[in-house]
This record gives sequence, structure tokens and C-alpha cells, in this order.
Amino acid sequence: MKNKEYLVGMTLEELKTAASRVSLPGYAATQLAEWLYGKKVTTIDGMTNIAASKRAMLSEYYETGITPPAGSVRSADGTVKYLFAAGDGNRFVETVYIPSKDRSTLCVSSQVGCKMNCLFCMTGKQGFSAQLTANGILNQIQAIPENDGLTNIVFMGMGEPLDNADELFKALEILTAPYGYAWSPKRITVSTVGIMPGLKRFLEESRCHLAISLHSPYHEERLSLMPVEKTYHIDGIIDLLHQYDFSHQRRVSFEYIMFEGVNDTERHAKDLAKLLKGIDCRVNLIRFHAIPGVELKSSSEWKMTSFRDQLNACGIISTVRTSRGEDIFAACGMLSTAKNHKK
Repeated sequence: MKNKEYLVGMTLEELKTAASRVSLPGYAATQLAEWLYGKKVTTIDGMTNIAASKRAMLSEYYETGITPPAGSVRSADGTVKYLFAAGDGNRFVETVYIPSKDRSTLCVSSQVGCKMNCLFCMTGKQGFSAQLTANGILNQIQAIPENDGLTNIVFMGMGEPLDNADELFKALEILTAPYGYAWSPKRITVSTVGIMPGLKRFLEESRCHLAISLHSPYHEERLSLMPVEKTYHIDGIIDLLHQYDFSHQRRVSFEYIMFEGVNDTERHAKDLAKLLKGIDCRVNLIRFHAIPGVELKSSSEWKMTSFRDQLNACGIISTVRTSRGEDIFAACGMLSTAKNHKK
């Protein structure tokens, strides 16, 4: 028998098609959405205001598509890393739950592995295996035990979100639509290395926050760290951002991992401030987390604080991000499921 389709990850229009397939009236799509995204049922049998005969027919073709994590590990600082099977069961993605005093953030993956091959990232070293569907993205959010207490979602896990644009935008629609989870776009941040076609689409279609992986104000230096710079030059990304207003609800930030003796000098801070001048933004300075086979070292705490102060003095709001989950390889740049894939 043909594999069943997943209902979670369907837009309202797609749910109308599913309802029509089993001769349910058009308004049943709204009922399905309420069960799936409002009440978060995990089985079709749980949709009790739909006739039992229709539920049976739905179950012939569909299932909710909500599957529990395949495993988890907890950090000493309270961070939890979840492992999810993706697709055929031989592929996996990691998702990181980060609780803090005033918020509970989930770091979500968008791909199995990544094509970008950034020098400092374990996911890039893993290579690319598959795109996640909207179901695979949303399941990471709905299937964790902490789901109801989440306050923020960041697409900063495995993969480059804008390299999987169609499924990303479908997931963002369901997350923010009244028929879906009805999240405020202000609680969602999408991070990208700067894939220009997807970035243009994101700026036009989404009101979610944006984070750009920057890491150097200089073309050649950024290229040595991030091969994507060869195709999508940082100057072009900055020129595009100048065309949009980030002074109201939507926010843009720049992620800047600091490497000792590479990108952490006063000259870097000065030229970074020049590069970002005129954009209402903030810079998040991130400690480099050592990964196997990479000789880069993190800048010292003193150097990061000095760099932050120099940016702030130039009018660029800057903060040093606290590292979380490093002891379980859940910190920035450390996610990888290559080991699980081999198993």
C-alpha cells in the first residue's frame, strides 16, 4: 500500500483538498486545522467532531505525521538536544531546546546536513542528505514535551533554511496563520548565510525576524570561512537590506563568530561598523566552539567584550551571546547527525 500522507504540514488549502478526497464539506478543512494545530491531536481518531466513518476514510490516506523524538540528551545548563528521524529512518536531525529565566527557545533544523560547508560548522562537515518537509520542520516543534511552554523559535539548527525555501515558507505560514499555530512573527527568527533568491523572497513574504551569518566584513576573509561568499557577496546582501525598514516590528541581526587572530581585531570592529552603518540592526558576538579537524580557536572573553564595546561606541548595538549546551554538542555550529546516519 502507498505510504500515507501527513496532515501536519498542510496549509488550509491543502487540507481542503484532503477533506474533499473523502467527501467532507469545505468547512471541514478548518476543523482539521483546529485539531492539528490548535488542539495538537496526534491521531485522526482524536478528531471527535468528525464522523467516525469519515475519520476511517481519512485514515486510509492520511496520518497526522506527529512522531516522538528518537532520543534526547540534557546538558548541565538545562539545554536539551532532541534527535528526530527524518524521512526513511536512516537520516536524522537534531533540535535544541534552550530554557532561560524569561524565555524558552527552540532551535529548529531545516535540512538533514547542509550544503554550505562553512569551515567552522559541524553540520557542514556532515554534508547534505535531504531537505526536510514542512511536516519534518513542524514535527520538531510539536513533538517535544516542552511544546506548550515555548516562547521563541529560531531556525538556526542544521541546514540553511533559505536553501529549502518552499518548505520553510509553508512551515512559517502554518506557524503564524490564524488557522495554524497563530504565533506572532516577532517570536520567530530565520537565520541565513545570505542565499539571495530566498532572502529576497523572505523580505517580501515574511514578517519574521532575520539573522544573517556574517563573521567578517571583508570579502576574501569571509570567503575563506564561508564558500557561499563566492556566489553571494556580502556587499550585495548589505545593499539588499538597505532597501527594507527594520526600525519597526521586524528585526535584523548579524551573527558574528569570533576567531582568535582571524576576525577579532579593532580594524575588524571598525570596518564592520562601517559596513552596517544605516541598517537598524544588532550584532550577536558568538564564541567559537571547537570542532574536530578545525584549527580555529575562539577569541578570549576579554577580546569579545572589547569588540562589543567598540561596536556599541560606533552606534551598532552589540551583545556577547551566552553559550548553551556545549557539553552535549548542542551549541552554535556543533550539530551533526553523521554518527547516527552511519549507525
